[in-house]
Amino acid sequence: MAPSHVLKCCQKVLAWVPVAFIALVVAWSYYAYVVELCVFTISSTVEKVVYLVVFHLSFVMFVWSYGKTIFTSPATPSNEFCLTKLDKEQYEKETRPEIQQDILRRAAKDLPIYTTTASRAIRYCDRCQLIKPDRCHHCSACDVCVLKMDHHCPWVNNCVGFSNYKFFLLFLMYSLLYCLFVAATVLQYFIKFWTNELPDTHAKFHVLFLFFVAAMFFISILSLFSYHCWLVGKNRSTIETFRAPTFRNGPDKNGFSLGCSKNLREVFGDEKKYWLLPIFTSLGDGCTFPTRLVIMDPEQLAVSSQNEPAKSSVTTRPLSESQNRLLSGDCQWVETGPEEENVKSGFCNPF
Repeated sequence: MAPSHVLKCCQKVLAWVPVAFIALVVAWSYYAYVVELCVFTISSTVEKVVYLVVFHLSFVMFVWSYGKTIFTSPATPSNEFCLTKLDKEQYEKETRPEIQQDILRRAAKDLPIYTTTASRAIRYCDRCQLIKPDRCHHCSACDVCVLKMDHHCPWVNNCVGFSNYKFFLLFLMYSLLYCLFVAATVLQYFIKFWTNELPDTHAKFHVLFLFFVAAMFFISILSLFSYHCWLVGKNRSTIETFRAPTFRNGPDKNGFSLGCSKNLREVFGDEKKYWLLPIFTSLGDGCTFPTRLVIMDPEQLAVSSQNEPAKSSVTTRPLSESQNRLLSGDCQWVETGPEEENVKSGFCNPF
């Protein structure tokens, strides 16, 4: 027990090493830019003031969004997704997988769950002992089930999911702008130091290295930010990109896509004035999501139940206010291109 406890403590400490590295690089970049460049190298007062004002704006937004990404706890499923004490005891005593699935189906019949495993089984987490909501996955690093999990990021030592995905996107955007501004404004002095137009001083090393670091981070972050912008437009997580969610009608990589505009609102919220601020404005509760599949009317549901007697008929939970706003005025969404063939017209609990 003791060695295991020590090992876990060591792992927790080591997990903060990438964050500490980023913090040190950012702290050094602040010193190099403000002191070595603006104070000791730039002679024009107007240029100094303009550079310092813009730099501090980008710096504050970058640090704010980075901090929110790190310290916002991952959202976890509510208690309604946990098995009752009786169901849990029956599940643990049962050794036959088919009977275990029957127990899970009974427990899930009133839950707002519309996705299954690839084998059409209930998505259940043995570690957390709960039925996973749609888009929820267990993170082995955080040891919890995370709502709308995208990935575990070592650079923030946290899971990126429903509760902090907006903060993560803003962190990427502001870090990109920060690096771009630093590289662009340092470039002329980098060239002057490189060509010996400016005398060798203690600022030379900081200015030269600052440009290389800013350019390097800009290039690396640009590809990651572009990728996540594409994910937002498609309303997918990184996990769903590699493994499409399975609905009643089979796997559908575009099952949660409502169109680019509504996908954007789902992450950033309805009020555009808050989009660029690292405050939580995402729509929904993280447990249920509107999909391309629309809720069937009672007549369609009755016909579906008659055609498929083996499947239990259930009444789906009403959509939340935020989800109704996303779905208002539409009965289905048609996206141009090859995704048109994925449009469907039925939405009901598969269990």
